[in-house]
Amino acid sequence: MPTLAYVGVDVGTSSTKGVLVGPDGAILRSATRAHAVQRPAPGHVEMDARVWWDELVAIVTLLTDDLAPGAARGADVPGDLEVAALGVSGMGPCVLLADEAGEPVRPAILYGVDTRATRQIAELDAALGRDTVLDRCGSALSSQAAGPKIAWVREHEPDVWARARRLFMPASYLAFRLTGAYVLDHHSASQSTPLYDPRTHAWIDDWADLVAPGLELPALRWAGEAAGVTREPLGGVPAGTPVTTGTIDAWSEAVSVDAHRVGDLMVMYGTTTFLVATVAEPLRSETMWGTVGAYPGTHNLAGGTATSGAITSWLRELTGADYPDLLAEAAASGPGAQGLLMLPYLAGERTPVQDPHARGVVAGLTLEHTRGDLYRAALEATAFAVRHNLETMRDAGAEITRAVAVGGGTQGDLWTQIVSDVTGLPQAVPARTIGASYGAAMLAAGIAHEHGHLVDVAAWNPPVRVVEPDPALRATYDELYALYRDLYPASRAVVHALTHRTEGAPA
Repeated sequence: MPTLAYVGVDVGTSSTKGVLVGPDGAILRSATRAHAVQRPAPGHVEMDARVWWDELVAIVTLLTDDLAPGAARGADVPGDLEVAALGVSGMGPCVLLADEAGEPVRPAILYGVDTRATRQIAELDAALGRDTVLDRCGSALSSQAAGPKIAWVREHEPDVWARARRLFMPASYLAFRLTGAYVLDHHSASQSTPLYDPRTHAWIDDWADLVAPGLELPALRWAGEAAGVTREPLGGVPAGTPVTTGTIDAWSEAVSVDAHRVGDLMVMYGTTTFLVATVAEPLRSETMWGTVGAYPGTHNLAGGTATSGAITSWLRELTGADYPDLLAEAAASGPGAQGLLMLPYLAGERTPVQDPHARGVVAGLTLEHTRGDLYRAALEATAFAVRHNLETMRDAGAEITRAVAVGGGTQGDLWTQIVSDVTGLPQAVPARTIGASYGAAMLAAGIAHEHGHLVDVAAWNPPVRVVEPDPALRATYDELYALYRDLYPASRAVVHALTHRTEGAPA
């Protein structure tokens, strides 16, 4: 009996990552390919989908090439290792329109960081009724929703729209290229507001005809179901290997840390911060996202910032310092960042502010402040944003009994500690926090299990530590959080006027 392995690949905002995972959950190999998004106009964030496929091919080949028949095995893998299944996931919800053959007709429009469809949101709200959409779809229309972006293409690019026949997201596009199956997972569909009904788990045909007339919507499956099997060998992955339908990266990350039971909250530290709370039944919130989960019978209330790790990257590039120095200086700065307070809305803000025209604000600057103070203020700002999301979730009825942290930001202790101190919420940190690619491999292992291979996925990634909040800092951060909440409405009119001057956004 061969030793079975699983490959997981995730397409993120700034890179594609892949892992080769052994039968006990150990990561045998990993690979990353960096990429960049395009910003062709203010508020527009796009990416060429061909990059997703090229990077998947490169990563899978790198991870598995020596597993092909007759190849000399590397010393880091067992000699009888075979890939049993391949899992995919990716950022989203994205809008990738393609022709009948699945060839993209334009670059993919990204998730809530792309804010182009403001007018289409207003028009659909007027046509369908904002409350009606919220009640039927679980989420109000916002920059996160896929539907208004489809409408934007139909209005602004009629020649492109005339060639569009299919709708993909990163995971579904990779699954299609691998297997030929035109499918989309239910969770991704539930972020395609107003096209999907999370209660009936079906497309809303009349609204789809209004928003996307003539577009053939994909067949719906759950993230852990097989899309099909590989049509051709790829590296050491043989033809006929099962491929998952896959899902959006944050939900794959929740899978990777076993945070998908009622009461669980997944906090993803990445380019953006994403939060997924698993709830017993659909909840109504005007400013959060109600979705179905990665698994059948699950429901989520989710939220996300437009930036978080992106701010730390920006500050690193701006100052020319490396991360260890900035983290050390931020730790030395101490709670409150020596009197600095930041709004982290450098690319607008998603939940619960829902303001694509918001921008970053730094209050309290003096000539004495250092880059370490700015870095500390940025970390605290993202923590305040997490608290704002948590409070909104709880106000909507979500009960949060367990939080699990995942993503690149968990590698250092400072960021997670600040979030726990600001929110008062302990966070479990699992053994492996590599994120969505690992969750994609877990979903792949589930498919292999369905084909008769026994895999104890639940034992793959246990928690190894818990970040406990410091009660001595609660009063300090309660005071600063109140000021944070005051700063946005106090500065909104000025910021909107500035945004209008530079980008033509509504003042």
